[in-house]
Amino acid sequence: MRQHEESEHQEIEIKYDFPVGTHLAARRPGYTHHGIYVGHGRVIHYAGLSRHFSGGPVEVISLSEFSAGFGLYLVPHPNSRYTGFEIARRAATRLGEQNYKLLTNNCEHLCLWCVLGHGRSDQVDACLRNPVRAVQVLFVMLLGKVIGSSTPGITLTNGVLVRNR
Repeated sequence: MRQHEESEHQEIEIKYDFPVGTHLAARRPGYTHHGIYVGHGRVIHYAGLSRHFSGGPVEVISLSEFSAGFGLYLVPHPNSRYTGFEIARRAATRLGEQNYKLLTNNCEHLCLWCVLGHGRSDQVDACLRNPVRAVQVLFVMLLGKVIGSSTPGITLTNGVLVRNR
């Protein structure tokens, strides 16, 4: 594993199996998506706005679906209240939940609730402290949705328009 230059997260390769209960994060256009590894190449995450604007449920997906072709990172929690299988069990208790709220109950809130016992989102906090950043994030997210759904052969990858061949 190599240290990522922009954060304290460790970059990891999808071909490896991780300990059950590992908090994973994947970069997406404008934000970072969070999930809990539950074994056998599966991740529990809040689908949220990843597929539609109405907000998807807490669900189990594959590592490759979770990473969606973006960088995948392990999020360390040296002062975790829960560990391993207990984190995964807590995530599983939320399966099927459809109460996604961008500012108060998103994928990061879910993961931190599983690991620490209380939900919060550093991304949301950062946007609330810096409204210009919030506008930039929303613009990139919306642009990614519009381009991804309406322009065949063109996608937004890591904030860059890419023509697929």
